Amino acid sequence: MRTGYGVETVRAAERALMARLPEGALMRRAAAGLAAACAGLLGRTYGTRVVLLVGSGDNGGDALYAGARLARRGAGVVAVLLAPERTHQGGLAALRAAHGRSVVAPGAVVEGVAEPVGDLIARADLVVDGVVGIGGKGGLRPAAVELADMVRDAGVPVVAVDLPSGVDADTGEVSGAAVRAAATVTFGAYKPGLLIDPAREHAGAVRLIDIGLGPHLPARPDVEALQHADAARLLPRPQAESDKYRRGVIGVVAGSARYPGAAVLAVAGALRSGAGAVRYVGPGGEAVIARFPETLVSEGPPGHAGRVQAWAVGPGLGDEPASHRAVAEVLDSDVPVLVDADGLRLMDLAAVRARTAPTLLTPHAGETSALLGVDREEVERGRLAAVRALAERTGATVLLKGSTTLIADPHGRDGEPAPPVRVNATGTGWLATAGSGDVLTGLAGGLLATGLGARDAASVAAYVHGLAGRLAPDPPSATDVAAALATAWHDVLRPE
Repeated sequence: MRTGYGVETVRAAERALMARLPEGALMRRAAAGLAAACAGLLGRTYGTRVVLLVGSGDNGGDALYAGARLARRGAGVVAVLLAPERTHQGGLAALRAAHGRSVVAPGAVVEGVAEPVGDLIARADLVVDGVVGIGGKGGLRPAAVELADMVRDAGVPVVAVDLPSGVDADTGEVSGAAVRAAATVTFGAYKPGLLIDPAREHAGAVRLIDIGLGPHLPARPDVEALQHADAARLLPRPQAESDKYRRGVIGVVAGSARYPGAAVLAVAGALRSGAGAVRYVGPGGEAVIARFPETLVSEGPPGHAGRVQAWAVGPGLGDEPASHRAVAEVLDSDVPVLVDADGLRLMDLAAVRARTAPTLLTPHAGETSALLGVDREEVERGRLAAVRALAERTGATVLLKGSTTLIADPHGRDGEPAPPVRVNATGTGWLATAGSGDVLTGLAGGLLATGLGARDAASVAAYVHGLAGRLAPDPPSATDVAAALATAWHDVLRPE
């Protein structure tokens, strides 16, 4: 499991570790890892040109010490100082001792004449972003924006120190101008902002450098992300004594006369979930049987369809009176329920909060904004806050769909804290296609029917669905994504 910790947690761990180390040892560890990562990106070090963008914090010190290492290996290193009077003096001395040099950034208040920085950046092979540390809030200040614009216009790759300057380490929010990095070298632990969009888009490829924080970090992270081994552990596998009913039966309530395809796609996802059988309820039975004759079909209502271990309801239901009744009936059941798409609009929030069986809601940003009564832009800007807020408001597990899918649980009924938010990053922009969410609904609902809890079912469904999106041919349709689910399963379960 990949884990992420907030700024104050990381700083407390750093303080505890520094108390046991000689002065400056922790920064030198970070700088060694940063320099190695930069050298790897450069391919060779001797004769290359590296520009360091150096702010007043420890990230600037990390950049300076790393620059000194690169200079000793033959790189031409220049540090651009945004706050010369507050630059890390030990790092600056180390750079100069290694025959690196420093110049003043445009707009910096200092005696003397600033060197034309634009020419230095244009000739650089690599830029190191050490402007703002993990405690930075808000976008870049004007002097840093000017430098970031020069780098962007020059097309020079950027390595960010710990995280790209201008993004929020705790939330993933980007509230102003921010650096866009080709790679980010982070120290000791992932920060939530490196895993959550929109900040994740600014981070590029993320490399974690172990500086010894592990023993000083709490067991409970702020966010966590499944990896292959975690998904493999959660995926259901039939036993020798299993039959189709013991493996779980998922009921799918989806589709309408206007949207029969939603029924087909949701069933397609459910059939690849590991459940033993799929019961379809709704007016799309003819289309479902034509495509998937193994489906058990009923016109409804849901209570007359036969026993299920979980329900998935919502895609393509429209606004018919029968749809309202079906959603209410499913929510009144005593089995786990997944609600998506039209079901989110038709459901009674009081009925959701009153449920004792697990409930999983799978909205996108627009549906989340409607349920919270806020602007969509607010949700997209602060996805972590939004998914937590909706989980608390509904008392349900919430899967917020998007470029990085987030899964949040509410606080426990006895006041125990909510578990860490799960982050899924296996997806691809190609999944933003009509019907892809319907496939995810069937897949996650089927995993609920196999006995997984709502949080695990949502997490592993998002993981496998994202892999399927990558494995499907570009550009994929939702049908292609559903067809690739089996390959994604095999990829997860394949021994290393």
